[in-house]
Amino acid sequence: MKTLKKILLVLLSFVVVLAVTVLVYGYYLKPKYDGSLQLKNVQKETTVYFDEFGVPHIYASNSKDAMMALGYVHAQDRLWQMEVMRRIAPGRLSEIFGSVTLKNDKLFAGLGIEEASAKAIASLDKSSRSYQLTMAYLEGVNQYLEEGTTPIEFSLIGVKKEKFTIKDVYNIFGYMSFSFAMAQKSDPLMTDIRNKYGIDYLKDFGIDGSFNTTRIRNAKDRPQEYAAISKSVALLLDQSPIAPFIGSNSWVISPKKTKNGKVIFANDPHIGFSQPGTWYEAHIVAPDFELYGSYLAGTPFPLLGHNRQYAYGLTMFENDDLDLYQEENNPADANSYQTPDGFRAYEIRKKTIKIKDSVAVVLNVKVTRHGPVINDLIDGLQQDKPVAMSWIYTQQPIQILDAVYTLSHAKSKADFQKGVSLIAAPGLNVMYGDAKGNVAWWATGKLYKHSPGVNPNFILNGASGKDDIKEYLDFSKNPSAVNPTWNYVYSANNQPEAIDGFLYPGYYLPEDRAKRITQLLKPKSNWDKAAVGKMIFDNTSSVAPEVVKNLISNVDQTSLSENEKKALTILKDWKGSNNLNDVAPTIYNKWIFNYLKNTFEDELGAENFKQFLGTHIVKQLIAKQIANEKSLWWDNIKTKNAKETRSQIISKSFAESIVALEKQLGDSVSDWTWNKVHTVEHEHPLGKIAALRSIFNVGPFEVSGSTEVINNLFFDFTGDGNYIVKGGPSTRRIVDFSDIENSWSILPTGQSGNPFSAHYRDQAELYNAGKFRRMLLNKKEIVRTSTKLVFKPSKKK
Repeated sequence: MKTLKKILLVLLSFVVVLAVTVLVYGYYLKPKYDGSLQLKNVQKETTVYFDEFGVPHIYASNSKDAMMALGYVHAQDRLWQMEVMRRIAPGRLSEIFGSVTLKNDKLFAGLGIEEASAKAIASLDKSSRSYQLTMAYLEGVNQYLEEGTTPIEFSLIGVKKEKFTIKDVYNIFGYMSFSFAMAQKSDPLMTDIRNKYGIDYLKDFGIDGSFNTTRIRNAKDRPQEYAAISKSVALLLDQSPIAPFIGSNSWVISPKKTKNGKVIFANDPHIGFSQPGTWYEAHIVAPDFELYGSYLAGTPFPLLGHNRQYAYGLTMFENDDLDLYQEENNPADANSYQTPDGFRAYEIRKKTIKIKDSVAVVLNVKVTRHGPVINDLIDGLQQDKPVAMSWIYTQQPIQILDAVYTLSHAKSKADFQKGVSLIAAPGLNVMYGDAKGNVAWWATGKLYKHSPGVNPNFILNGASGKDDIKEYLDFSKNPSAVNPTWNYVYSANNQPEAIDGFLYPGYYLPEDRAKRITQLLKPKSNWDKAAVGKMIFDNTSSVAPEVVKNLISNVDQTSLSENEKKALTILKDWKGSNNLNDVAPTIYNKWIFNYLKNTFEDELGAENFKQFLGTHIVKQLIAKQIANEKSLWWDNIKTKNAKETRSQIISKSFAESIVALEKQLGDSVSDWTWNKVHTVEHEHPLGKIAALRSIFNVGPFEVSGSTEVINNLFFDFTGDGNYIVKGGPSTRRIVDFSDIENSWSILPTGQSGNPFSAHYRDQAELYNAGKFRRMLLNKKEIVRTSTKLVFKPSKKK
């Protein structure tokens, strides 16, 4: 007995010592939010106040000192995220993660982002303000890298520290731009469907733009199968440690429609969820400059921001700035390809991908006049049928640094518009409002036209030249609206109205959110911050109830079970809400999945159907295709002696849905509430390891909202009936110029990317409940309620 007690005592002592060690280690790794530090090359003492949510408010005697301080505090909260972000575009993830990220590295290394970054940097004006402030920011980042504590992720994985350079900044913007593009997910699938079944099968997809009714005002050989491109790129972006950009909402209300006679600005960019989240907030004050901004990790100027004079933000334009071309090899020489002027030798780019604990992989990337050949960069394409990727971002001059500098340092509306015009890619809707009462939006991007009859929704012919870009348009032709007579501007990733009779091709989202936004904005003329806050968390679909009516009208109701009758009654009464305790969205989404599966999977096959569900096109077609009794897709091509009808497919799908829900959630229909199937967990790359999940991940949480409502929490349809949220509003911001010092924001998890920080997850509950925190601008309040970190000048050692 004494021996057992001694053993237990030893074990208890070991556990206590281990716990104390972990606590001490965690305390050591926490960001420094108070005290003082020496910062090399800072000219005068610079003070950073961290508010109750860890947002730094930087007060400096000049902008360079402010940027150095920003770099330092950004790194101490987000160095791990910065490290991962800068590695994606040049294909360097495998150096730290091993061969598990090799496919990701092969694709990005071959895209040419790194080469385009180097070219842009070579032409920079080193005396420009944007360059000098960027270098000051990087100096702050690198001082933290040298002198600050090492993030736990670096220690666990074994990351070797390397100084950050301006090339890293450009590569981060390059990854952001590629994640906006949708062509690589959609064009290959559309081409395969056309080649296999004919163009008539695509009428239900609206790829001619006919579905975008709510618009922003303003082959002899067997054909190549292209779906591998969609599958590979979608999988790589989904598995990326940094989530892709998806969509967004924004609206700016002019003084004539607000209670206090001042502009109210709202924005919530939709981005895949990850931990840490996308944005780092910081408030900078210098004698000649003040801005409260939201920054991407590793970048010096914010993409979202406001001060006392103006506010700006963005949504995704969703225009088509990426085309895929089928090239033709020279039959006599595989090292050359056909052009309109004869055969031309491929340019060869040699890329070496280093792999942790393994042998490096060497890529010889073939590059055509259109862009890199992707056959060697992804799996599944025939090697003798090269497909090249033509992307505006790598082909046009990259002025992204000057652009984001100008957006964040604009002195007037005209100055701001000049910054917008510098962005060739990605396509963005840049939203604007100011203290003078102006509201506006401009679409960014170098827009272009093909010859009449060329449909860029398909893989194009690269050899003849007939499908090449024929005309680049001047920025004056970009969609925009400045102080419109209807007194608001908005964007929800839907298609703008035609300009000069031309609808810009793209991968626009359905009218659901746009319709709901205009439905709410149009009749009301006394908007205030509280009402806008309620609107930005709105969970109601204006389209789903109409879809439900069409579904129900096609159900055979002659022999329904009791639960089927109850389910139909609930759906008939549904107003489109997606709240935690609603039952209707659970039934509706299960029914929609089974309808899609029973309608499209027989033609597409299981794998391609899965990829199809991940495109914007599938969101576009649901309402229209269900309403089309003569759609070719209703017939199941696998049943040889029967031709299925719309009613049969919809009735079958409904019956299957009710049976599945009974198995999943029980026999009581009232128990099928949305919160049981709609959840979110913000995943850190190391949170995939079960033992580390609770340390690095945030959640899971039951959440309201749904795909394509204003509170757009989107998910993949899967057969198990669980809707795991992949992404949504990366921030919700409301800037009210009648109370500018108390505008609102909220992040999905927290400000810090350090799991030992108090600000790693302290906003999650507020975010999930649709609440906000204030974006403080008043110095007296900031000083009174914050901790204080002082950076003091020091000489180089």
